[in-house]
Order: sequence, then structure tokens, then C-alpha cells
Amino acid sequence: GVVVFVAGTPRYVRSPPRSELWSSKTSKVVRRTDRNKNKHPSTTSLVSVFRICLLIVPFAVGYNQMPTTFIVQGTVMTKAFGVIDVASMNTLDALSVLFFGSVTATYLYPSLSRRGIKLRTTHKFAIGSAFGALAICWALIVECMIHHAYQRDGSQISVLWQAPAYVLIGWGEIFAISSAYEVAFTASSPDKKALASAVNIFCVGGLPNLLCILLYQSCRAWFTNTRGTTELTHLRDYSSAKIGHYFLVLLGIMVFGVLVNLLPAVRDFVSLVEEEATELVRTPMIRKPAASFGQRDHGGGSMDESSPLLLTPGAKQYQDYLKYGQEPLLHKMGSMRAGPSLSHLKGTKPGHIKYKYVPKLYNKADETPRVIARGSDGESLTVGSLVKEEHAQIGRLNSA
Repeated sequence: GVVVFVAGTPRYVRSPPRSELWSSKTSKVVRRTDRNKNKHPSTTSLVSVFRICLLIVPFAVGYNQMPTTFIVQGTVMTKAFGVIDVASMNTLDALSVLFFGSVTATYLYPSLSRRGIKLRTTHKFAIGSAFGALAICWALIVECMIHHAYQRDGSQISVLWQAPAYVLIGWGEIFAISSAYEVAFTASSPDKKALASAVNIFCVGGLPNLLCILLYQSCRAWFTNTRGTTELTHLRDYSSAKIGHYFLVLLGIMVFGVLVNLLPAVRDFVSLVEEEATELVRTPMIRKPAASFGQRDHGGGSMDESSPLLLTPGAKQYQDYLKYGQEPLLHKMGSMRAGPSLSHLKGTKPGHIKYKYVPKLYNKADETPRVIARGSDGESLTVGSLVKEEHAQIGRLNSA
């Protein structure tokens, strides 16, 4: 496969880049001032999108505790109803996303819209991080319950006490994770949406995972029991560890995420990037399309198709039509874009072209019949007279 790829590389058409991908010279966000009101950037930078996606990292760090620290905590808790263990609790996160996602989209956002309230992107990030902080707070409460029950009589508590933490994390995903995917697509220029989505996936999954690994290595001593090992599957070993300290660090990270997203400077920066990305969609740059295969100009002539029915002003056939032809001209259009919507014309009666305007479609100034021949008696024969005579003969035959 590598040999085929290398051998076929010269056959690919490689066009030079039009602009630098990560450059901030042509893509940085310009504040609206009186001096540059009419200036619009040619594109938005991936660096700006990356800076926006970094705002979701604190929540993603707390979100990644479900398959790690929450599992460690749940291993020393009893099964609910004898069948529901800690591995099954992750299902509550998916159910929470489905339920609260429907409630938020169906009731919350429309209700706010009717009152003229529109949540900014940073506010959504802050709300999601706040739900994540509440989930970590509940995990701390469960941690205290585990230690209290063990010190009292050595008993275990039910794993269902973890349910609120999973539900709160799922609700926070609606505001944080989904908004991150949305802003990565809307705040990027049309030619960089795929790369912007990849940057967002890295900030939601890749970077938080790396931070969690570094955080765990830094707090490894808190996951060690009295025997000096990290085996915490038994309640006695778990109670000697200090996982509650780790939850406090996570709570601080989540609160930090809330505060950062509420800063006015951060809010204004994200709003400006989204606004300028919207302007790019409203007024896109018009670029000369590249020549497709079969339309390349090898001899300096026109690159338009050579078709007698698709004519351009520079084609020879077009000039011949103007000089000799009297038929209607079919011009080649330069775009395949859809025209304006005709939905507002529903119910209206379609119009018809009047007969007197038909000759104007054929570039005739008058309605003088065209003489095509002369009869034996010297009378001029026109197209209209021949048609009338033919109809008269048909009528006489039918009457006979």
C-alpha cells in the first residue's frame, strides 16, 4: 500500500495553501472600534478555538473521575438489590443525559427565549462546571458516610448512594460538553470546521486524561493503604487511605472552572470570536474556483466547456449567434446555488406570458411576419399564413 501511495503521489494535484493555518496575523480577533468598524477578518484562528475549548477542561477532569475514582469508591460498597454493582452505575450517566437533555431543550431553553434571555457560551460552561462541582461534593459526602459506617460497626453502605453524583455529572454534560462541540463548529471559519472539531475532541478527552494521570501521580500517596500498597478493594484498606483529600482537589478544579468562565474578559473574548465567525458566514469570501479536470487551459484559451448550448460571452459560438442566429441564447451560469425561497408564493395563482411579449424573447423589435417564400400568384407566404392555410384544409377535410 505504501508503494502504491508513493508511486501515485505525482498524479495528485497539489495546490499551494492560501493562508497559514495557525497564523494569527490574518485571523486574530479585532475588537470593534470606531476606527475599524468595517474591517472583518478573513478567517478565524484555530488558536482562538483552542483557547475557547480550554475552558471546558476543568469540567472534563471531573467528568473523567466516573471510570476511575468513582469506581474505586464503589468497590467497597454493597450491591443494590443484590444485582446492581458499581460497574452498572455508569448507566445512570447516560440516562441522565437523555432525560435532562430533553428537558433542557424542550422546556428550559424555550422558556428562557420567551423571556428574552439567551445563555452565553461561557455561562453554559460555568453551569456545567457547577453541576460537576456538586457531583464532587456529593462524592465527598459519600466518602464521609463510608468512613463513618466503618468506624461505627464495620458495615458497608449501598452503592446507590453514588447515584446523585452520576446524575449531576450527566446534567452538567448538557451544558458543558454539548456546548463545547457546538462552539467549536460555530466559532470556526468554514474552511477549518473539521480541524476545530478535532481540537475540541482533544480538549474534551485527550488533554483532561493527561492531566488526570499527572494529578494521580502527584496524589499517589493518598491512594496508599497502611500496608504501603494501592490495593483498596477491601473496606479496611480503603478506610486507611485518604481519597477524600483527592476529592477536595477535584472540587477546587471544578470551582476554578466556574470562576474562569464567569470572568467578563473571558466572556467578551468568546462572544467576539463567535460574532466574527458569524460574519464570515454572512459575507463569505469569493474566490476564483480552481480548474477542474478536463477544463484546464493548455493553450491560453478559455477554460469554459465547448458546448453549443452553454455559451459564454467570450466564446466564438456566442458571437455567431449574435451575428447570424435568431434563436434564444442559453447562457452558462456560474453558480449552482439555490435561489431564494418561494414558500411565500404558496397559494398564489401562477402567471402566464402574454402573446405580445413572446417576440421579445427572440430579440425581435416588432411582430412583422417573416416572409419565407412567394406563391405562384406572387403573394408572400409567411409562417403564420401557412399555419392558417393548413388549419383551413384540415377543417374542410373534417367537414367532408
